[in-house]
Amino acid sequence: MDNSKPQAAETSPEGRTETPAVTQAMINAYDEYTHLHLDRRRFMERLTTLAGSGAAAAAIVPMLSAGSARADIVPAADDRLTTQAVTFAGADGVTMKAYLARPKSASGPLGGIIVIHENRGLNDHIKDIARRMALEGFNALAVDFLSPKGGTPADEDQARQLFASLDAAGVSANGEAARVYLAGISGANGKVGAIGFCWGGGAVNNLAVASPNLNAGVAYYGAQPNVQDVPAIKAPLMLHYGGLDERINAGIPAYRDALQKNGKTFEIFVYEGVNHAFNNDTSAARYDKAAADLAWSRTTGFFKKYLA
Repeated sequence: MDNSKPQAAETSPEGRTETPAVTQAMINAYDEYTHLHLDRRRFMERLTTLAGSGAAAAAIVPMLSAGSARADIVPAADDRLTTQAVTFAGADGVTMKAYLARPKSASGPLGGIIVIHENRGLNDHIKDIARRMALEGFNALAVDFLSPKGGTPADEDQARQLFASLDAAGVSANGEAARVYLAGISGANGKVGAIGFCWGGGAVNNLAVASPNLNAGVAYYGAQPNVQDVPAIKAPLMLHYGGLDERINAGIPAYRDALQKNGKTFEIFVYEGVNHAFNNDTSAARYDKAAADLAWSRTTGFFKKYLA
């Protein structure tokens, strides 16, 4: 079946209208809406055409988008962790907001991990990622990179619009400030890595270019840096990509070539048959548990190797 064709909503024997299955064309449209220049009105028009009706499109949107109600894999009140809102000095006098998660019991000083959000800002899902990292034995700092704009707003569309006003150099400078802060807190061993998703994956790649003191970087489906900047990278890198993510994957060959030619330590994994944002378990249509679990096990092993 051609998944790009409209699929009319079906009616069950009981008379209920059944939502059509989410197709790749719908996922691609959502990706264009959230990452490129498709506004919400045109996105809904396209989704209505693909779904067969406005009612079906409205039912599909929550399956494509990330839902905060599904964000707490590790409960915020988990008694194995200490969590708190913190601030630290960023670049150019900006006060950066962040969420710090730490394991209560540790046999010695711990490595730190900066958790960098998607283009929705610091939300419940990213805080949950920080708690998951803390349970793996790290001090995890989920930074709100929209702090210079007043912090992450509740409205995701508004948050996405704010990202266009951030410059990459400023983001990297605030990422380096986060590294310095996390390396210096009590119970830290001084080693700091970074993990980022989507927009945050690109931020990890750029931070690796900007910071010679970053100890490890993991980028999930993140935009690649300019290849001429690759010689500046010092940190070992692990790069995860979804096989269906044509937009981001177009940059893999040049990045791989530059990393190889410059003798960098890196691993690239492409998970076939899965989409951009395959790790985000709050997005039912794009999440892929098998790929997410495998990538997570590789990621935590990588950090344990380089941040111990």
